Amino acid sequence: MSFEELLEQVGGFGPFQLRNVALLALPRVLLPLHFLLPIFLAAVPAHRCALPGAPANFSHQDAWLEAYIPREPDGTLSSCLRFAYPQALPNTTLGEERQSRGELEDEPATVPCSQGWEYDHSEFSSTTATESRWDLVCEQKGLNRAASTFFFAGVLVGAVAFGYLSDRFGRRRLLLVAYVSTLVLGLASAASVSYVMFAITRTLTGSALAGFTIIVMPLELEWLDVEHRTVAGVLSSTFWTGGVMLLALVGYLIRDWRWLLLAVTLPCAPGILSLWWVPESARWLLTQGRVKEAHRYLLHCARLNGRPVCEDSLSQEAVSKVAAEERVVRRPSYLDLFRTPRLRHISLCCMVVWFGVNFSYYGLSLDVSGLGLNVYQTQLLFGAVELPFKLLVYLSVRHAGRRLTQAGTLLGTALALGTRLLVSSDMKSWSTVLAVMGKGFSEAAFTTVYLFTSELYPTVLRQTGMGLTALVGRLGGSLAPLAALLDGVWLSLPKLAYGGIALLAAGTALLLPETRQAQLPETIQDVERKSAPTSLQEEEMPMKQVQN
Repeated sequence: MSFEELLEQVGGFGPFQLRNVALLALPRVLLPLHFLLPIFLAAVPAHRCALPGAPANFSHQDAWLEAYIPREPDGTLSSCLRFAYPQALPNTTLGEERQSRGELEDEPATVPCSQGWEYDHSEFSSTTATESRWDLVCEQKGLNRAASTFFFAGVLVGAVAFGYLSDRFGRRRLLLVAYVSTLVLGLASAASVSYVMFAITRTLTGSALAGFTIIVMPLELEWLDVEHRTVAGVLSSTFWTGGVMLLALVGYLIRDWRWLLLAVTLPCAPGILSLWWVPESARWLLTQGRVKEAHRYLLHCARLNGRPVCEDSLSQEAVSKVAAEERVVRRPSYLDLFRTPRLRHISLCCMVVWFGVNFSYYGLSLDVSGLGLNVYQTQLLFGAVELPFKLLVYLSVRHAGRRLTQAGTLLGTALALGTRLLVSSDMKSWSTVLAVMGKGFSEAAFTTVYLFTSELYPTVLRQTGMGLTALVGRLGGSLAPLAALLDGVWLSLPKLAYGGIALLAAGTALLLPETRQAQLPETIQDVERKSAPTSLQEEEMPMKQVQN
């Protein structure tokens, strides 16, 4: 008897599984609240050099400021430079006399802001960029972007650690570690007294949050039958969308970065309490030989699902036999993903696809400027557009297939980004429409890649394969904020990079095999057999039947 047969007896989809999905919804909501938090946390408002005796109103008396601050080529006052000496304006009496003598023809000398900056607080009362003594603008703006990269680098490292530790010590116990670590480190980040302390605590927070990304989905799927995994996966992904829209509301209500960080961290406290009702994975318990605990959870699942299963039909002896079969399977390693030709081809292609999906998604999500809307409206719109695209994914994967859906959504992302480069800066409405469409397609690609990848890998390597590809994906997510700094080379270069990588990933997705209506592979041999000639497959079928 296999574990799937045990799960069929107790119910592979019912109130027990739905309760499990509901209890694990909080981590899915918390993830976008932290992953996309730099949109508000690290926002850079309008700013200029601090000047002695400057007018209190930031937006008025430009004529006075022109004597101290040069103008950029687009006509706006410089954010990072000031004149070395106050300049006489041309429309003043002194200025007209100096202009008549030709003294205003030479370019006046400028110097960096030596006395700090004045910030426009009309939209944000405080951000990490405007924090006193930090001033992460102008020459220091790279540090502002680097904080996001440090965070995603922490997520990358945490994914490796939590993936290994959850296989060794259990999903539920490590989920508790993730909750407690996120709560403590989030509070420490909000209380940071220096940029170095903030960068370190945010990096460690990213490592803690990686536990949610690694543990939550397997803990859900390992209690679900194969038939309902697609529906449950799409349903669970809507909690992420809810978190994206919730971030817009929280960011609008809380304009100070410390209180905002506190607000998205404190929900970990009820999450810790909710673990009392979250079941451990019975499949994992069986691999560890903990038959009594697995038996107790299976009986509880049967009772909640209303299955008439008594202890005789689901005896500890039957569960012990399943546990024995589970334990004889050799522990997989990452090297197993590259030992055979077809599995190596799948792994390499999936790594490229995951990198492209994450790189383009976070590149689009973190860039909310230049759309003719304020940051709160843009964030809400970016979240709302994900819902119809999730429905599109659900219909497309069932009719067009996984491969075409994955390639099509990535191609849509690339086309939206490419077309936006051709739109004039004056056409704000068209630029907004294209950005929203690109965001929707990138979210659809994100939803598809989880389902597609889990069906490509065999059962014995599914968790390992998902861990490797997710690891590469988070590398793409960590590089996305840094790619935004390419606008210093050419304003459109970041969008070109996001679109180009998405296009490369779309082409790579077409090299993967289709999995629609295909039986999930159980072993490495099942994956390799699909690439073998038909005659060889026919010869191997009787052998497989004999072995069974």
